[in-house]
Amino acid sequence: MKIYTKTGDKGTTSLVYGQRVAKNDMRVEAYGTCDETNSMIGLAMSYLKNENFKGKEIIENVYHKIQTNLFHVGAELATPKGKEVKWKLESDDIEHLEKNIDDWDSTLPALTNFILPGGHPAGAAFHVARTIARRAERCAVSLGDDVNPIVLAYLNRLSDLLFVTARYVNYQLSQKEQTLHVES
Repeated sequence: MKIYTKTGDKGTTSLVYGQRVAKNDMRVEAYGTCDETNSMIGLAMSYLKNENFKGKEIIENVYHKIQTNLFHVGAELATPKGKEVKWKLESDDIEHLEKNIDDWDSTLPALTNFILPGGHPAGAAFHVARTIARRAERCAVSLGDDVNPIVLAYLNRLSDLLFVTARYVNYQLSQKEQTLHVES
C-alpha cells in the first residue's frame, strides 16, 4: 500500500465515512491538533528513554494508554455529525487521568508561584504538549454541540496531567523549577 493517495492535492481530506472537507475545516484542525499533541507526547517520552527514576515505568504505561486514547479522540472528531463513532472514550478514561494527576501532584512541592516551562528536555516537551492539548480543546469547543462532552473533558484533564507530568519529571530528575519574577 502506498503512503500517498494524491486525493488531498487540491486541499481536501476525508473524514470517517468518506465525506470530503477542506483541510482547513475546523473538524480537521481539531483532530489534527490532537495528533500534534500525541506527537509531542511521543517526543517527551523519547527524552526519558535513557533516564532512570522512581515512577518512570508508570509514566510510560500511562502515556501509552493516553496516546491510544488520543487516536480515539481524533476518530470522534473526524466522524461527521449523525454518524456512528467507532471508538469512544468513556468516563473512566477521565478518572484515570484524575487519579494520575492526584498521585503525582501529591509528591510535588506545593505551587506558590507561576512556574516557567522548561527544565529537563522531557519536562519541557510535556509543557509544550500541554499547550498543544489546550489548543486541541479550544478547537474542539469551536465545533459546538457536535462534540462529545467526554472528549472536551478528556482534553481539559489531559492538559492538567501534562502540566503535572512536566513538574513530576523535572522533580524526579532534580531540575529546579524556575518561577515567574514580577517586577514591582
